[in-house]
Amino acid sequence: MRQTLINLEESKIREVANAGMGRSDVLAFWFGESDEVTPEFIRQAAIDSLQKGETFYSHNLGLPELREAVAGYMSGLHGAIGSDRIAITSGGVNALMLAVQALVDAGDRVVAVTPVWPNLTAQPLILGADLHCVSLRPDGGRWTLDLDALLAQVTGKTRLLILNAPNNPTGWTLTRGEQEAILAHCRGTGTWILADEVYERLYYEETPNRCAPSFLDVARPEDRLVVVHSFSKSFLMTGWRLGWLVMPPSLTRHMGKLVEFNTSCASVFTQRAGVVALQRTDEVTPRVVAHLKHCRDTLVPLLKALPGVQVEAARGGMYAFFKLDGYEDSLGVAKRLVAEAGLGLAPGSAFGPEAQGWLRWCFASREPARLAQGVDRLAAWLRAQPAG
Repeated sequence: MRQTLINLEESKIREVANAGMGRSDVLAFWFGESDEVTPEFIRQAAIDSLQKGETFYSHNLGLPELREAVAGYMSGLHGAIGSDRIAITSGGVNALMLAVQALVDAGDRVVAVTPVWPNLTAQPLILGADLHCVSLRPDGGRWTLDLDALLAQVTGKTRLLILNAPNNPTGWTLTRGEQEAILAHCRGTGTWILADEVYERLYYEETPNRCAPSFLDVARPEDRLVVVHSFSKSFLMTGWRLGWLVMPPSLTRHMGKLVEFNTSCASVFTQRAGVVALQRTDEVTPRVVAHLKHCRDTLVPLLKALPGVQVEAARGGMYAFFKLDGYEDSLGVAKRLVAEAGLGLAPGSAFGPEAQGWLRWCFASREPARLAQGVDRLAAWLRAQPAG
């Protein structure tokens, strides 16, 4: 067995969830998914495909009609993007791993902005990369980027820069100016950018295209840029495992080879559901975003009212990331909250050491009243702790 695999840390989010799964008395907000099921018309598209007997392999890069649908969807948000730049993947996680496999050799220098969903830092480590992390900085309850510090870490020896914005867990979002500066710098150093933009539609600021700023808005087709997307968040399709990559056309054929050696292809019936989801996106995503904004605006003020809590409303994503003053062991606190309060949250330490003492609360709940109930449990738990 490879020592790298032995050294990999297990998911601290799963560690907490495993302590509470199966308990009906636990209010679970630990995973990054809505508790609302996929819309019926998307599910029906998959059923129809299965009933037609579409149970065979598809093209490595995905069904042509889905690649075209993705290209049209992305073009509507970010300007002309051809289907020759699109690869369909078996989920966003698979898309990220494919991108890292395509770009990173053992020993390559990789820079990642943290705190971040742990898969994004684990994947280059699995491939033997030399990983360097640049931390966002907390200012009260909001996290910000020291752009100069980041650019100083991205040198001519840096093969890949990994960014997730809107960010899981902090909600931090890159500005257009920051994207332009990063892209220009990486052009100069020859560094690839891997941009995880799966939360771009879950954005609560007013913009003309109703999404967060994207590198695709400022990049040229042949820039060393790979953007990852997923059907999971904006279309309520987490369990379907369907995503896509946007990349330079010169990379697409080679990405098809990697898909072959990883999964061969995404399942056809799942891809049929993806086509319908994109065709009817205006029936799903705007409603999801409006509901999530309501959930955010329900939860954050309640958390802010608790003594010793630092939190700010995130501009994007589906999380409230908050600090409990005086409670630095976030994993221990998260486990105690499950056991003693029936409240399931993700520990900040799962996303990087700089997030120790923070907790992530996924507010994607069908019933905002559950969020208020959860805050009540947190408040009661805090009151029960001994003074000092």
